[in-house]
Amino acid sequence: MKKWIVRFCSLLVFNVVVLLLIGWLTPARVGWAALWAGIVMTALVIWVKPVVTRWFRGMAARSAAQRTKVGEKVVQGLLALAVAFLVWIVTVLLSGVNVHGWFWGYLLPPVILIIGWAVYDLVDDKVEAQASALYDKATGAQATDATTPAAAEQSGRAELRDGLTDEQRKMLDDLG
Repeated sequence: MKKWIVRFCSLLVFNVVVLLLIGWLTPARVGWAALWAGIVMTALVIWVKPVVTRWFRGMAARSAAQRTKVGEKVVQGLLALAVAFLVWIVTVLLSGVNVHGWFWGYLLPPVILIIGWAVYDLVDDKVEAQASALYDKATGAQATDATTPAAAEQSGRAELRDGLTDEQRKMLDDLG
């Protein structure tokens, strides 16, 4: 549960910043609607975007053998743009974001979303580790060693050696 809360909150903050940036760079009026639109967009990105992406990629995979490498990259880019466009449309429909103009209001924001998602993919591990530490501090819980990437890698290697997770290893130690 903690993992989902941390992921949702860190992505929410990032999405609100991206929405405010969209409101600043385009004629889309975001304003205070950025908070609700951020919640809607975060839910869409976490739960709906992976399903739609898999569906689109499945449709595109049927004809992948007929395309060149460049053609495949173009198709993958268009698929990402289509997913971002759908996320933007649903966010606009379910929130108080007002859009004016076809190009500046409907086509440019998905491009900004794609750039934002690429930036988030680069920094998400660090952001989620920091958010996890803040969550632990707020709830008074002890931070686990798995919050650092090196400790998580070490834990994963130990699990590969004997097939047990840290929790299972601890339970076995408590038994004996």
